[in-house]
Amino acid sequence: MAAVNKIIHSSVVDGPGNRAAVFLQGCNYKCVYCHNPETIEKCTGCGLCIEQCPAGALRLEKGTVQWDKMLCCECDTCVHVCPHLSSPKTKNYTARQIMEEIRGDIPFIRGITTSGGECSLQRDFIVELFKLAKEQGLTTLADSNGSYDYTQDEELLQVCDGLMLDVKAFDPDAHIRLTGMDNKMVLKNAVFLAEHEKLEEIRTVIVPEYLPNKDTVDRITRLLRPYLKRREIRYKLIAYRPFGVRAPYRETLRSPDPSDMQRYKEIALKNGFHDIVII
Repeated sequence: MAAVNKIIHSSVVDGPGNRAAVFLQGCNYKCVYCHNPETIEKCTGCGLCIEQCPAGALRLEKGTVQWDKMLCCECDTCVHVCPHLSSPKTKNYTARQIMEEIRGDIPFIRGITTSGGECSLQRDFIVELFKLAKEQGLTTLADSNGSYDYTQDEELLQVCDGLMLDVKAFDPDAHIRLTGMDNKMVLKNAVFLAEHEKLEEIRTVIVPEYLPNKDTVDRITRLLRPYLKRREIRYKLIAYRPFGVRAPYRETLRSPDPSDMQRYKEIALKNGFHDIVII
């Protein structure tokens, strides 16, 4: 059983091909630029969102906020007013229930991707889900912040075709300032997964002034360059945008210019990467 924030039945941005994407609730990072802060914590049942809901789609039952999907107008007022970085619209699913939910999509998708939040916090669920997906001939990918020790989990890697890893900052101090946690495990995972041909993609959000972007792009691409002959690794450079970001950072962080993004792409190209996507 896992807490699921949402299911996207057809996504072209969560791995190669058309994919079902399952966003799990809960994250151990507190990124200041998080675009989905409502996925960080689980609902406390405080009920503040109920009185703010314009559609009357929320009610409190036995200390738990219940969401009526049929009444919901998808305005996300509940998410914006939540002081706990959560959402009352999460739902608990078993792995088999997820597969039943996407059964009609299977002829039209290449695979399934778990995201979040941080999906590795619900590791047992992922393993079971990926086993069931494999039985249906689907490929399996996980989008992760890299804080989980994948080097010690052979069972998970056997059923996971690849990891899409966030490399938020190479410098440990910058990473702590951004997320609240160091990045030793992230870099350890990056090398290990590349060695074992399980690193599908790395991702870096470019935030001018606040993060040492040039240093991150240069050092992570040089670190992973020796493994590119084993498997091509996509590098996704993501321009910071304020959508969904909570105050005060929404007002203080700056989005990069297109010329900034091109410079970082050129650094990755110089260091041997070829599959580079700017978003």
